[in-house]
Amino acid sequence: MSSHLYEVALFGEFFSRDLKAILNRITLHSESSTIMHSREIVFEPLDAQIQRDAGNEPAILRAKKELEEPAAGWILYSYLKPESARMHPEATVRPWATCQVIGDALSFSSALGYVRRSQIYKKGYAFRRGALVIQMFQQEQVDPKTQQPTPAHADTLWEVEVKTASPIRNTQETPLNRSVEAVLEVQILMKGLLDLRRQDL
Repeated sequence: MSSHLYEVALFGEFFSRDLKAILNRITLHSESSTIMHSREIVFEPLDAQIQRDAGNEPAILRAKKELEEPAAGWILYSYLKPESARMHPEATVRPWATCQVIGDALSFSSALGYVRRSQIYKKGYAFRRGALVIQMFQQEQVDPKTQQPTPAHADTLWEVEVKTASPIRNTQETPLNRSVEAVLEVQILMKGLLDLRRQDL
């Protein structure tokens, strides 16, 4: 058995005109829902390009902060390359780790030898369904002067991520295929309204 912790996920996107129908169906099949507004900054190692040229996928760091909770700190996620589609054809399965950061996650990442690659603001809804979290959001624009988010255009695509809420270890008690089945249940529930699929990020 692997010692890695994993995330299992499916992804989709839809146009604003379908928002109400999709919102209703997800709400119906979820235990709870909250407003979601987060800021995410993606970092990659200083030598990321050298690693890619050598045929290796660098570990990506993603710093995330919930803006709806003023006291919330940064959470730092580290992702490795998704497992191959041959091993997991139905869902994205990738090793990941999380770490709560007290203080400034951005300086912390720099100290680890990482540089900032991109920044996004996500606004929408988050739902809980058993061990899964379903996030439904639009990416907001960032004002170049203030670096603050500005509302997304009405026609901005909505994105959906269905994923395990916390890292899972592939053991006999918590086999990975149980999490794969859980995200596939959501895929079936959304059929005809929203196409959820595996994605190599």
